[in-house]
Amino acid sequence: GTWVMLKVQDTGEGMDQEILEQIFEPFFTTKEPGKGTGLGLSTVYGLVQQHGGLIHVESVPTEGTSVKIYLPLVEPVSPVEEYRVPSQIPSGAGTILLAEDDAFVRELTEIFLRRSGYQVIIAADGVEAVQRFEEHCGELDLALLDVVMPRLGGRQVYEKIRARRPSLPVLFASGYNLDGVHTDFVLDDGMSLINKPYERRELLAKIRELLETR
Repeated sequence: GTWVMLKVQDTGEGMDQEILEQIFEPFFTTKEPGKGTGLGLSTVYGLVQQHGGLIHVESVPTEGTSVKIYLPLVEPVSPVEEYRVPSQIPSGAGTILLAEDDAFVRELTEIFLRRSGYQVIIAADGVEAVQRFEEHCGELDLALLDVVMPRLGGRQVYEKIRARRPSLPVLFASGYNLDGVHTDFVLDDGMSLINKPYERRELLAKIRELLETR
């Protein structure tokens, strides 16, 4: 087919093969503890995959790095064909535990939820998510958990929630597609996953669906 290629290249320090093989792993970093959590390339990889694309990285120590992103070219549709009648954005009520380590995604999702009528309890990682759950166990109507988080992943948080409130609806969010979620995560029957980046309408519709079918 026909592809569009975006290339970003630098003349920096470069990477050896050992580092190059790990750059898309969540939380991989060459920095010292406490100095950073990596470049977020696992999220980039997930986004490119979701759009049917490919990403290729080449690097030579002391010479620099080249990143190529390939995206399939699509033909534009006519204005009549692309017009969509706006559907109503689902609103709701209740309290949601939001656990997301990416500050930008966390703040944007909180805005989505609050503007739609939900109360939101925030957690920035898995350990904090468990703490917030323990503090507000009886108040919660749903938990929205990122699959990959520092300290405790979404599946581990889910297990702790299920031990106390097995009927609480849980929605997982991931930058990977269904075939590429984190290796420690297994999507069992009855578990729900939404791919990032998600649109406001898509997220709220999924939450409404889970709340109505619990």
